[in-house]
Amino acid sequence: MRQGVAPLSDAELLAIFLRVGVAGKSAVDLARDLLQRFGSLNGIFAASEAMICAVHGMGPSKYVQLQAIFEMSRRALLEEMQDADALSSPRQVRDYLCLRLGGRKREVFMVLFLDAQNRVVAQEELFSGTLTQTSVYPREVVKRALHHNAASVILAHNHPSGVAQQSRADEMLTEALKQALALVDIRTLDHIVVAGNSSLSFAERGLLERRVSASVQGSP
Repeated sequence: MRQGVAPLSDAELLAIFLRVGVAGKSAVDLARDLLQRFGSLNGIFAASEAMICAVHGMGPSKYVQLQAIFEMSRRALLEEMQDADALSSPRQVRDYLCLRLGGRKREVFMVLFLDAQNRVVAQEELFSGTLTQTSVYPREVVKRALHHNAASVILAHNHPSGVAQQSRADEMLTEALKQALALVDIRTLDHIVVAGNSSLSFAERGLLERRVSASVQGSP
């Protein structure tokens, strides 16, 4: 109460939620066990019910409560993005995307649709694929952007490998989507690559201005 929650470690924050430990282990010890097993808070939130329940001291009710906490965090960040200019708070956008995509085991491609004031009006997960590749169709992205009457978009996808670094394929895809959206006067503000708690912004690295001559194979 005196110092606030910021100084607490991940294990201590998780222990507050757990409230009690098990025989021979405090709540902090149990929290450390969870973090060690799943690697991070995002890893815990992304774990299945069976995986959580396999940990001694956890169960279905704790799993549901964890999911509820995670969902509240995501919704709170989304509400803030809906009320504010996304370009004025890029850290907020990246935090939301890390919460949404960071713990996924499969690659997911999603789009944030923004209005003329750069406020998020909708967000959709449009494509998902294997651990290493996702098939993304530019015409479907354009279709959904027009459906939401979006003035601009922020693209995002995750790298389950854990490396927040763009690939050549990512650059080619971004260029194809940027060109397709530009044909209907929709701007591409950014493409964010998420890996766990880390992220990479194409806009911050100047990659959106880079022209990629090669086309994306297999994109209609």
